[in-house]
Amino acid sequence: METNKKPISKGVYILPNLFTVGSMFAAFYGIIMAHGGNYSGCAIAILVSAVLDGMDGKIARLTHSASDFGVQLDSLADVIAFGAAPAYMIYFWQLRGLGSIGLAGAFLFMACGALRLARFNVMAASSASKKFFTGLPIPAAGCALACITLFYNYLPDKIYPVMTWFSLVLTIALGLLMVSRVPYFAFKEFAPLRIKTFSMMVVFVLFFALIVAAPKVFGFSFFVAYLFSGPIYLLVARRRRKIQSAAPGGITPDNDAKD
Repeated sequence: METNKKPISKGVYILPNLFTVGSMFAAFYGIIMAHGGNYSGCAIAILVSAVLDGMDGKIARLTHSASDFGVQLDSLADVIAFGAAPAYMIYFWQLRGLGSIGLAGAFLFMACGALRLARFNVMAASSASKKFFTGLPIPAAGCALACITLFYNYLPDKIYPVMTWFSLVLTIALGLLMVSRVPYFAFKEFAPLRIKTFSMMVVFVLFFALIVAAPKVFGFSFFVAYLFSGPIYLLVARRRRKIQSAAPGGITPDNDAKD
């Protein structure tokens, strides 16, 4: 029996890559705004890049137009959007006054982001678990710096005198987390996200309402919670393995946080 499957149009293959290029343009425009002193505008541009970066992969999967070319283009875009743009922004916003120390901190962030992407591309071809990322994803690191820039006016007055050093420590910590072995939840195998139920719809509506009501506060809180989720999960998993290994009968510890 003949099938009526039609070949996928070339335009469908281009569509996800257009979102990737849009992500690059948003980051490029953000760098231009940061150069002009508009750091909040740069931060918003980085967040826009994150939205476009999340959409290109979903569109590629929905249209069955994923390709090796798109994967490589996405990684190059991520280096610009979440590596170079946040490093440029944080350097001129806070770290420039520290001289070579600030320059080194900003470069470390960008370099660790590139290393993180290279490792991710290699591991993606293996049989690694899709439940967790190994190390902090570079979009999360870039968006964390963007959110701290937008949340600046909400910080306590006592932190303003040490904001430069706080930014340096945060930038270096984010860079090291990207190349660490700390597991971060990937949300790819989270069953409730794949089930279209009325309850999940209510949850998404509540999230949307929070974002509209206080976008800066909610965004900052979300990324802070995600940053700490990896180390907390690692500590809990290690403690659970110790308890299981010490239990009678020699129960085999799980390997959820092996990475």
